[in-house]
Amino acid sequence: MNERLNAWWLGTLSILVALMPLSFSVPFHAKALPSLVLLLVGLGLIFRSPSIRRDYRRRWPIMAASGLTVLFTVLNILDHRLGAKAGLNAFDLPSHILLFMATAAVFTLPLRIRWVWIGFSLTAIVLGASCIWQHFYLRFDRAFGLNGGGWGAIEFAMVLLVLSLSAWLQVFYARAGVIEKSLHGMAACFGMYGALLTQSRGPLLAFAAVLLLLLLLYAKRTRRWWSGFLMLVAILGGAVLASGTVHDFSHPTPDAAPAALSATAPVASTSKLPAAAPTTGDPSESGSSPVFVKRFADVGSEVATYDSKSDARGAVRERLEMWHTAAHALEAYPLTGVGTDQFGVYIRAQVAIGRANAVIAKYNHPHNEYLEAAATGGIPGLLVLLLVFGIPLTYFFRHTLHAHDSEIIPASVGLALVSMYVLCALTDNVFYRAMPHSFYFFLVLGLAMLIDRPDSSVETAARD
Repeated sequence: MNERLNAWWLGTLSILVALMPLSFSVPFHAKALPSLVLLLVGLGLIFRSPSIRRDYRRRWPIMAASGLTVLFTVLNILDHRLGAKAGLNAFDLPSHILLFMATAAVFTLPLRIRWVWIGFSLTAIVLGASCIWQHFYLRFDRAFGLNGGGWGAIEFAMVLLVLSLSAWLQVFYARAGVIEKSLHGMAACFGMYGALLTQSRGPLLAFAAVLLLLLLLYAKRTRRWWSGFLMLVAILGGAVLASGTVHDFSHPTPDAAPAALSATAPVASTSKLPAAAPTTGDPSESGSSPVFVKRFADVGSEVATYDSKSDARGAVRERLEMWHTAAHALEAYPLTGVGTDQFGVYIRAQVAIGRANAVIAKYNHPHNEYLEAAATGGIPGLLVLLLVFGIPLTYFFRHTLHAHDSEIIPASVGLALVSMYVLCALTDNVFYRAMPHSFYFFLVLGLAMLIDRPDSSVETAARD
């Protein structure tokens, strides 16, 4: 009876872990239930088990980097005297890190890891299908998923591509049957195609680079260099062909004017979008040339024609203007920054005195996580962010190189996750919304606890 109850309990926890990426990506209030259950279980494990506390001590660099983010946010808020309301708003997301530090204890249990990966792949299918529905049925130029609206399309694409990479890693390494492998392969394709429909250039470029890294590591580990090369050609070739089906309906995504849509979206708007009626007409009428060719070609032309005074409108030009403003903030406040979550206030002050173009007054973040950290927290804030990225990246890369067969998938998923965030942070804020923020810390902390355990729980979980 006890064994049966224990198996039922571990199965339930495995399902809850598998549901977490989906819960981050939907707007329903019930999504908090899996997090609450895992938090309570994690706290119980920490207080009751000395071995789990030892596991935490063995991962102290990653835990310390995450905890330092929370501590630095508190000190920054107090130093800038933001007030109760602004301070609580600024502390909201960083406080979630404490939740995931406790939740990570659940990953030390012998979970049904195959169930977890299957759950992640099913999530990729659901989210990818939502993008297909939005693009081809509702005829939105840029799909955006189930949560956050059009303003969150870039971050949604990033999360979806991480799930796609996770599914590809199952295809590469998992010892599973044809049906299970086919499910993961379908999830990888749905994730990639859904991300294509968001038309988010930064995440797609980051995906190509990370995929190349993972395939190189796969070829090195298996000595199948030719197979790795063929897989890379097949995946990227398929993506190029699929990009030809992406349309420009000349129909603004709801919630914004066309100018704001074509540019980067302001952080201030995270509300749910109203439904839009489908448009009529042939998609080819509004865009005969490949959409992605035009979008990538626009990058060079916008960079060449950018001028802070006369021409700062457009996705790339507005980013350049925000980056210049962020650099001014770091120059003016190198040790303290302008204050956590206060970059938008600083932008509007600079616009008011003529030091920044008025086109960026609508933004609250500079669309670059590194410049966000530097502008709002000074050099110390940037160093904290580099630790949050650098320590897990080193940890997962080292384990990917030397992992046992049972650990190669979680180690590689961790490497893919952090690498995607490191690259996407160059052109967007990856931590400003709850979905990408929670997704990162939940998986980084959990996967760090899952691999490199002194006992055989990972091996046991891998067999289940």
